[in-house]
Amino acid sequence: MTKRIEKDFLTGDVLDLAPALLGMQIVRHDGTGNLSTFTITETEAYRGEEDLACHVSRGRRTTRTEIMYQEGGVLYVYLVYGMHWMLNIVTGREEEPQAVLLRGVQGVQGPGRVTKALGIDKSFKGEDLTLSPRIWLQNRGISLPYKAAPRIGIDYAGPVWKNKPWRFVAISS
Repeated sequence: MTKRIEKDFLTGDVLDLAPALLGMQIVRHDGTGNLSTFTITETEAYRGEEDLACHVSRGRRTTRTEIMYQEGGVLYVYLVYGMHWMLNIVTGREEEPQAVLLRGVQGVQGPGRVTKALGIDKSFKGEDLTLSPRIWLQNRGISLPYKAAPRIGIDYAGPVWKNKPWRFVAISS
């Protein structure tokens, strides 16, 4: 049975949610009747002001990152390298900034490729996954086995933070 994810699930801790999202589906309705469904296969956790790899590290609260201080369930979308949109799901309670970066879905690896496949752009920033008619998460009741690994592309955070096993990758059977 497939069920749309509700707000209470998305207000949990990012280190619990990032692996729990593996096997769930992200659904995208393009507004013209086309519905695309992708199974989430790779995620990466960013955990608040203490996490030097997180955009809000050391209390850097900016216009760009303000969305991360909202209650979980909204999208944090931003542009990197001037060409790739990154899709993050804000988690946790209000004023506890955390987010899960979607790094892979079935058949698509890499966060920039994921957003391209889903048709994500800046207009999705702040979108509420529990209410949106154009993007949401579905739970199929399937948990995928996974391995935990260090996060990617965050050397600037230093060895302690870059080596935390906060990237979760589904293991193929």
